[in-house]
Amino acid sequence: MPSFVINKNQQSNSDHEVHNATSGCTYMPNPENQIDLGTHVDCHGAVAKAKSSWPDSKINGCYYCCNACHTS
Repeated sequence: MPSFVINKNQQSNSDHEVHNATSGCTYMPNPENQIDLGTHVDCHGAVAKAKSSWPDSKINGCYYCCNACHTS
């Protein structure tokens, strides 16, 4: 199962992006800005975990490595 991380820094649209750490991504945050979300079957599980952990934050999948979960 792939591992996922979330960027602790907001994007310009105030989203915190979830990235697939197993497949890698050109837009992965620097290691010091990554929060481990663990392993999940797909990005939907990782985004759900992030939303449950940070309910007041806007969470979105990365367009490049988690496109199925990219909403804005």
